[in-house]
This record gives sequence, structure tokens and C-alpha cells, in this order.
Amino acid sequence: MAAARTVVVDIADIKVSEDPEVQIITYALGSCIAVIVYDPTRRVGGMIHFMLPHSKVSPDKARQKPAMFADLGVPMLFQEMYARGCQKKDLVVKVAGGAALYDDKGTFDIGKRNYTIMRKMFWKNNVIIAAEDVGGKKSRTVRLFVGTGRVTVRGNGEEADL
Repeated sequence: MAAARTVVVDIADIKVSEDPEVQIITYALGSCIAVIVYDPTRRVGGMIHFMLPHSKVSPDKARQKPAMFADLGVPMLFQEMYARGCQKKDLVVKVAGGAALYDDKGTFDIGKRNYTIMRKMFWKNNVIIAAEDVGGKKSRTVRLFVGTGRVTVRGNGEEADL
């Protein structure tokens, strides 16, 4: 059996794969959020690592890097899945991140704002979150195993299935 290939999702990036040997991974989720989408019927998986809730704060950045923003990037992730034959009814959606690492006073609440806008988008579109690991004060690394749909989250030196 071939060794698994690792595909890295950078900040403000989306990756989708149909290769069962691929592991999609993103590192250092602080206030950013990773949305992980998997279709167990077609064995297609995807992930976005977005930074901010609304693209209106920086239209220029939004044109250059739409995946930086929840309002543009999350729909793009779903469209990438649909372009590979996936159907909404089959998708398993998981979420991680949204921490408050350096914001002890809650001044900016970027993580909470990211999570809130994402939840509103999901609610409006009847998307159910199967599992999540959000909030708190820890950085997270998230991995999706495309062949099985298994998702792991590593934070504070511990790794667990999501």
C-alpha cells in the first residue's frame, strides 16, 4: 500500500481531494476556523482555513484571497464538493478553531465572530454540524483522512477524533 500523501491547507486556502491516499491538514488554527466537509458515498473530502467573518472589511483582499473570509470561502468549499458530484444530503460537516489565544479581555472576539457567522450561514442553508471543537485558548491542527473520512484535532499536545 502506498504511503499517504499530505495536502496542506494554508491560511485563507481551500483544498478538496478524491484521492483515498490523501490526508488534508491545516496547522495553527487560532481564531481562524477550519470547516471540514466529507462525502462518505463518493469519498471526497475538503477543508477551508478561513481567518475573518466578512469580506466587506477588505474588498481588495476578498478579490485576491476569497477563502480568507467565511462569507465567500465557505460557499466556495461547498461548490468545490458539488463540482465533484457530491450532494448536500450526503455531506458530513465538522468544524474546529475559533479560539481566543491572545484576546483575554475579549476585545476583538475574532474566533467567536468567525464561529457566529459560519453558524448563521449553515443555519440559513440547512447545514448540520456533525462534530466540532471550537473556542477555548488552544491552537489546533486538523487532519482529514480522505479514504475514511476520519478527522483528528491536535491541541495542547493531545490528539483526538472529531
